[in-house]
Amino acid sequence: MARTSSDIALKTRQADEASPRPKARLDLFKFVPFRLNRLAAEVSSALAVEYQERHGLDIPAWRVIATLGFRNDACSAQYISQCTRTHKSTISRAVTTLLNEGLIERVENEADRREFRLQLTKKGRALYEELFPQLLRREDEILACLSPQERKQLSVLLSKIEQSLDLIQTSEEADAKQAY
Repeated sequence: MARTSSDIALKTRQADEASPRPKARLDLFKFVPFRLNRLAAEVSSALAVEYQERHGLDIPAWRVIATLGFRNDACSAQYISQCTRTHKSTISRAVTTLLNEGLIERVENEADRREFRLQLTKKGRALYEELFPQLLRREDEILACLSPQERKQLSVLLSKIEQSLDLIQTSEEADAKQAY
């Protein structure tokens, strides 16, 4: 009996499916989530030098100060946790430390007297005002490898990704949506 090309193709396909093939490997160095995570960790570490060595703040404590510093009003620890994507227990420990150091304070929530919100003290505000220009300068150093046009493109592209993931991008947007 003569074998047709379709018979041969079928047998070849069956043999291929039966024999173990080397599986394609995920190249982490080309995998965007890995690259973004690694980049974020490195940038965060580079910035941490500014507030860790000079002021003894760790990354979670800085995140609390930074969040309170750019807002016009007090906010909850839950807001800070969700905004910074930092676990609530980590933020809670940072809040306790910052309260003990007199850098932040609790204020009563006018809308719900059972809840306290957080805000910077004068000492905390002074620290924020001292640190943020240094951090902006360090950001400029990190981004010095990009042209002004590339910086704009990076910002646009990051915004697109944030939007596709439905991330809130401004405190005004968060307040309007009462998201946090």
